[in-house]
Amino acid sequence: MNVHPVPVDELLEVALRAAAAGAAVLAARDPAGFGATEKSSDADWVTAFDVAAENAVRAVIAQARPHDVITGEELAPALPETPSGYRWSIDPLDGTMNFIRNIAYYGTSVAVMGPSGEWLAGVVNAPALRRVYFGSRGEGAWLDEKRADGAQSVRRLSGPVEKRGGTLISTALTYDPVVRHRLVSELDFKMDHFGDFRRLGSAALELCAVAEGSVDAYLEYGLFEHDFAAGGLIAEEAGAWVHLPTLSPAINGLPTREEVLSVWTGACVPGLQGGFAPEQ
Repeated sequence: MNVHPVPVDELLEVALRAAAAGAAVLAARDPAGFGATEKSSDADWVTAFDVAAENAVRAVIAQARPHDVITGEELAPALPETPSGYRWSIDPLDGTMNFIRNIAYYGTSVAVMGPSGEWLAGVVNAPALRRVYFGSRGEGAWLDEKRADGAQSVRRLSGPVEKRGGTLISTALTYDPVVRHRLVSELDFKMDHFGDFRRLGSAALELCAVAEGSVDAYLEYGLFEHDFAAGGLIAEEAGAWVHLPTLSPAINGLPTREEVLSVWTGACVPGLQGGFAPEQ
């Protein structure tokens, strides 16, 4: 395989367009077209919008980068005959339950990995929030948003760079009852180090919330690669401490629920990890 290096700004441009295509599908949200079905539990769902959004994302990537591998949440891996060495990871609708219930924290997440195994560019497009978070390796993390006053702004994200009063941790209890009971029992210890907690319902946006400084820490078990790839890079580029799990290669399909429940994803203001992160 002959790998031709690609500038990260070129990859980011494709990621931005691909995520926008998925977010445009989500923006047409219509409860009559959900076609929602359960996946792993009565709190884990997939809709027709998930599949349509992933098709829209893949179409943009395939046109721009026909020799790249594409993996995603809903569809089988796309494996070109002559792979370029670059691979895309797609979560077409992160926050499906929020989407179904018309809670604004959902979006399309797109990330690309280079031949060395590093995430090089990532975008989380949240259409109901009118926010696009994006970042690329070595080039920082950014937020493009339409503010409440109607103005459009783009600003670099640096997160909170030091400990502060009223710290917030964002966490989740997973869909698995055994793991959930354990995490509930551990929550009291974690809260000794934080003022309060939040749950946004979208892993990608919770990682972006650390990047933005909205929350000070985030921890979750049970995530797949497509859940954390873009948000993890954005948080890292914003200066956060980030822990991403190592999972079975996505090119072989999604890992088992048991595997993802055994590992965790976390991000925080540097120095806070001792108050909530499991021992690595």
